[in-house]
Amino acid sequence: MCGSLRKASYNRMLLANAVGLAPDGMTIDIFDGLRDLPFYDQDAERDLPPAVRAFKDRVQAADGLLFVTPEYNHSIPAVLKNAVDWLSRPQAENNLFEKPVAVFGCGNSTFGAVRMQIAFREILFSVGAHQLPKFEVIVFKAAERFDAAGVLTDRVTIDAVKNALALLRARFESDVEKRETR
Repeated sequence: MCGSLRKASYNRMLLANAVGLAPDGMTIDIFDGLRDLPFYDQDAERDLPPAVRAFKDRVQAADGLLFVTPEYNHSIPAVLKNAVDWLSRPQAENNLFEKPVAVFGCGNSTFGAVRMQIAFREILFSVGAHQLPKFEVIVFKAAERFDAAGVLTDRVTIDAVKNALALLRARFESDVEKRETR
């Protein structure tokens, strides 16, 4: 899922490119409904709004998650935090617990989305998601990495995306093996 609602965001472009760079056997199904989720409300946990129920079910069925998001004020966008809150609550229905997760981020500065990565790592740790440091992809000076059609052209970034997605797939497979031996 993309943490940017902007249609022409570099993060949305990176996510679209990741679909084509996924390793054999991996399918990336893009969730584009963050704007449809109501603000998290603990009072609604017992009778989830339909959009939230569908979102939680979709994430529960996924083998892993890929978040591609910009950095807003040294952190993650509010719409993404809202999604994480719905996914992780109530605690008995935490759809992020032990879920393999990769986080990519683009920015136009020389820092890219480094501070977002730091902030998001803390959030994902607190909800029990399985995120490894090698899963992160940080794209700095994003305008220089895509062509006019939104195609990722930077070889280093392409390789980083491919490697991170392969690691995400390997993490999922490893988690499956561990569950089967329990």
